[in-house]
Amino acid sequence: MTTHVTVTDEAVASLNGTADPRLRELLTGLIQHLHAFARETRLTQAEWERAIGFLTETGQTCTDTRQEFILLSDVLGLSMLVETINGDRAAGSTESTVLGPFHMTESPGRELGANIDLVGGGEPCVVSGRIVSGDGTPLPGAVLDVWQADGNGFYDVQRPDVQPPGNGRGLFTTDAEGRFWFRTCVPSPYPIPTDGPVGELLKATGRHPYRPAHIHFIASADGHTPVTTHIFVAGSDYLDSDAVFAVKESLVEDFTVTDDPSLAREFGIENPFRHARFDLVLEQRS
Repeated sequence: MTTHVTVTDEAVASLNGTADPRLRELLTGLIQHLHAFARETRLTQAEWERAIGFLTETGQTCTDTRQEFILLSDVLGLSMLVETINGDRAAGSTESTVLGPFHMTESPGRELGANIDLVGGGEPCVVSGRIVSGDGTPLPGAVLDVWQADGNGFYDVQRPDVQPPGNGRGLFTTDAEGRFWFRTCVPSPYPIPTDGPVGELLKATGRHPYRPAHIHFIASADGHTPVTTHIFVAGSDYLDSDAVFAVKESLVEDFTVTDDPSLAREFGIENPFRHARFDLVLEQRS
C-alpha cells in the first residue's frame, strides 16, 4: 500500500524500465525534488490545484509567435541558470546569455549595411564589428542572426498590425575580413509581456517586468561553437534589475553619439547617429 512515506521511492522505482539512462536520471531527480518541495512546504491541495491551473494557462497562452513557458523559465531565473551551467567557454570568448521568448520566427537574410528598422521612429544607429576566433583570426562567411524590439519596445510578432514581418530582424554573413555592419534604431528598455500568467506572477510577487535596452545575437561559424548573446546599451535603466537576470558586465557596450562625416558616408546614414562597435569572439571546437 502506498503511503506519503513510500510514494517517492515507488515513483522512482517505476522508472526502472527506462531505456535512456539520462532520461531516467532526470526524471528521478525531478520526482525526488518535487516530492521534497511538497513535504518541506506542506503543499495544500488548493495550492496544488492553483499550480496546475497556472501551468495550464501558461500552455494555453503559447502560440506560434509567443512562448510563455520560456518567459516563465526566464523570470524564475532557470533560463539563466541553465545557460550558465552550460556556458563555460575559453577565456576571451564572448559570453552567452538567454535566448529569450521572441526568437520565434526566421530572420530574413539581409545584405551587410541593410537597415533592419523598417518602421522608423527610433534614434538611428549603426552596429558594426567582427566575428573572430579566439586567437583573433577573422571569420569570413560567419553568420550573425540579429533580432530586437522597435523604438517603442515591441517585437514584430507582438504587433503584427503595426510592424511588418521581420522588422528588427536580420541574418547577415560576414565579409572576407569577418566584418559585419547594419543600421537599426537604438533599442530602449521595455517590459516583457504581462498580459498572461507570467505577468500575473510578477504582479503577485511585486516585481517589475522591465528589461534593459539590448539587441539579441546568435553568431556561428564553421569549426566554432555558436554563441547566443545580447549587447546591452551602457547606461540603460534596469541593467541592475533585469526581469530575466540576463545582464553580464562584459556584454554592456557604449552606443556613442557621433557626427563623423566619414563614418556617416561609410554607413550611408545622416549625422548625428549612435554607433556601437564590438567583436564577437567564438570558441574554436577541439
